[in-house]
Amino acid sequence: MSMVEEFKKFVTRGNVVDLAVGVIIGGAFGRIVDSLVKDIIMPPIGALLGGLDFANYYVPLNGQGTSLPLLEAQKAGAVLAYGNFLTILLNFILLAFVIFQMVRMVNRLRKPVVPPTVAEAEEIRLLREIRDALTK
Repeated sequence: MSMVEEFKKFVTRGNVVDLAVGVIIGGAFGRIVDSLVKDIIMPPIGALLGGLDFANYYVPLNGQGTSLPLLEAQKAGAVLAYGNFLTILLNFILLAFVIFQMVRMVNRLRKPVVPPTVAEAEEIRLLREIRDALTK
């Protein structure tokens, strides 16, 4: 089998296509959550903490002023950008929570494993009685 045929077989498998769709949808969903965090959640938190964009909070390590935006402070030297880190961390936590809820919903929709019914237990009891009678 040639490499092209092998590649074609690999790509046309269901798992590869499902994975590709999942990655594309996951990327788009990640951007939605990123926008939710940056545009909806973090501005009120930033307003409570002084009115600045929370992503621009940093600790200067090279003597830069704290009044500079993060990008300008990074150009002037090293900074500890804790606000940006917290924004990304909150983004991750929200995304993980939403995915957790989606997995819970899918698990609820799956058919539960049905325990053996009373009729099956009765059949097993009868079969055991027959087996015991035959052994006698």
